Amino acid sequence: MKSCESCLNYCYDEEADIYECSIAMDEDEYYRYLSGGYRECPFYQFDNEYKIVNKQI
Repeated sequence: MKSCESCLNYCYDEEADIYECSIAMDEDEYYRYLSGGYRECPFYQFDNEYKIVNKQI
């Protein structure tokens, strides 16, 4: 299972002083995610800061 901490969508919310997922899920998606309906998060994107550099080469 992939960790949220390495996901591009895992952002820091300064007002709440917490890290959270920035994906706006609808009610059904959120329920399916919490109830274990997904094997892995369908919104996971690996935060690879070097990906942009590779495109420039």
